[in-house]
Amino acid sequence: MTPPDDLAAFGYRQELRRSLGRFSAFAAGFSFVSILTTVFQLFGFGYTFGGPLFFWTWPVVLAGQLLVALTFAELAARFPLAGSVYQWAKQLAKGFLGWLAGWMMLLGCVVALAAAAIALQVVLPSVWSGFQLVGGDPAVTSPSGAANAVLLGTALLVFTTAVNAGGVRLIARINDVGVAAELLGVVVLVLGLGLFAVRGPQVVLHDAPGTSAGIGGVLASALMAAYVLYGFDTAASVAEETKNARRAAPRAVLRAVLVSGIGGLAVVVTALMAAPSLTDGQLAGRGLPYVITAVFGDTLGRVFLADVAIAVVVCTLTIQTGTVRLIYAMARDGALPASTRLSSVSSRTGTPVAPALVSGGFAIGLLLLNFGNPTLFSTITGTSVVVVYLAYLLVTGPLLVHRLRGRFPAEPGRFSLGRWGVPVNGAAVFYGIAMIVNIAWPRPEIYDVTGSGVPWMLLFPIEFVGGAVVIGWLCRPRPRPAPALEPALERGRP
Repeated sequence: MTPPDDLAAFGYRQELRRSLGRFSAFAAGFSFVSILTTVFQLFGFGYTFGGPLFFWTWPVVLAGQLLVALTFAELAARFPLAGSVYQWAKQLAKGFLGWLAGWMMLLGCVVALAAAAIALQVVLPSVWSGFQLVGGDPAVTSPSGAANAVLLGTALLVFTTAVNAGGVRLIARINDVGVAAELLGVVVLVLGLGLFAVRGPQVVLHDAPGTSAGIGGVLASALMAAYVLYGFDTAASVAEETKNARRAAPRAVLRAVLVSGIGGLAVVVTALMAAPSLTDGQLAGRGLPYVITAVFGDTLGRVFLADVAIAVVVCTLTIQTGTVRLIYAMARDGALPASTRLSSVSSRTGTPVAPALVSGGFAIGLLLLNFGNPTLFSTITGTSVVVVYLAYLLVTGPLLVHRLRGRFPAEPGRFSLGRWGVPVNGAAVFYGIAMIVNIAWPRPEIYDVTGSGVPWMLLFPIEFVGGAVVIGWLCRPRPRPAPALEPALERGRP
C-alpha cells in the first residue's frame, strides 16, 4: 500500500480515501475507453468513410496508443498522483507549457463527457421507441435525433454528477459491476457474431462491392479508433485512491489499453463478418444496433443493447470521475480560478464535490448549446480527440526531451522502458502529431455534415484549440509554488 508520507514527498497531504484495489484501478481506465459505448457510437461512422477497410485503422491506432501508454506507465510509477496528465506535464515542462497540458486535458475531458453522454441516443431508441422523446427520427445526424440526444445526455449527466459527489466507494461499486458486465458483453458479442458469420475474416481486405473508400475515406474513418482508444490514463488519475499505486497504476494503464484495443478489434471484425449486407446502407446508417438485432433477433438484441446502455452510463460516470480528479489536482496547486473551493474535499464522502458539480454543469451547457444541431455528434467527437491527443503530446514531447538529455534514468524496482525509452517515446510523439493533423483536417463530412459551406464549422477543432490556448494564457491564475522535483528527475528518484 502506498503510504501517506509518499504524498508528502510531493508536497501534498493524503485527503482522498485510498480504498481502490487493482481491478478498480483497471476498471477506471477500461470504462473510460468503454468498447461497447464508443464502438457502438462510431461503427456506422467508420464504415461510412472506410467501408470494411476502416478495420485497419484500428490496429494502427492501438499500436500508437500503446506507445503512449508505455511512456505513461513509467510516469505513473514515478508520480502516483491524482490528475495524471497534469501532474506529469507539470514536472516535465515548467511554466505555462506544463499548465497548458492540464488545461487542455480538462477541456478535452469535459468535451468527452458530453460526447459519451449523447451515446445513449445510439442505443436507447433501439431498445424502446419511447426513449425517442423528440420527433420520430432517432439518427443523431437528424435535428430530432440530435435534440433527443441532448435530453437523454442531460439526464445521464445529472445522475453521474450525483454519484461522483457521493464518494469513491459508490463510484467503484458501480464501475466494477459495470465493467464486469461490459467484459461479459464483449465476449458474448464476439462469440455470437462469430457463430452467425456469413463471410470470412478476409472481408477486411477489400472494399464492399460497388464501393471505393479511397485513402482519404480510410484516414477519415480513423476518427472511430482514435476516439475509442483514449482515456486509459484515468487508471493513473485515481492513483491517490489506489492501494500500492506505484505498482498498480502502471499495470492498470497498460491493461486498460490492451484489453480495450484487442476487444474492440474483435468486435469490429466479427461485426463485419456477421452483417447481413455490406451494401444496403444499413451498416453505415444504423451501425452495430442493426447487426445486433439482425443476428440475435429482436428480443435478444434489445437485451444486449440494454447492456450497452449500462456501459454508456458507466463510461460517462468514469469520464467524469477522471475529470473531477484533474480539477482537484490543478485546484490544490492554485492552478484554476476558485481553487480553494474546487480543492476542498467533503469530510463526509471523502471526495471533491465542487468539481463534480462544475464538470457536470459545463458538459450539460455544451449539450444545450448544440440542441437540435445535426453536427453535434461528429463535431464534439472530433474536437475531443484533437484536444486530448494534444494534451498527451504535451507530456510525451517534453519527456522525450528529458530522455535525449539524459535526465530520465531508469529507477530500480519500478516500471521502466530502459534502453527502449527513446525509440518508444519518439514513436509516440510522431504518432500523436500525425493523428492530430489527420483528425483536425477540415473535412466537411465530419465538421459540416449539413453542407452549409461555412468555413468556421470546418475549422472548429483548430479554432477551439486556438481559443483555449489564448483564454488559458490570458486568464490563467498564478499557481501556488509546487515542490521542486526536477532534481529528483535528474537523480532518478522522486
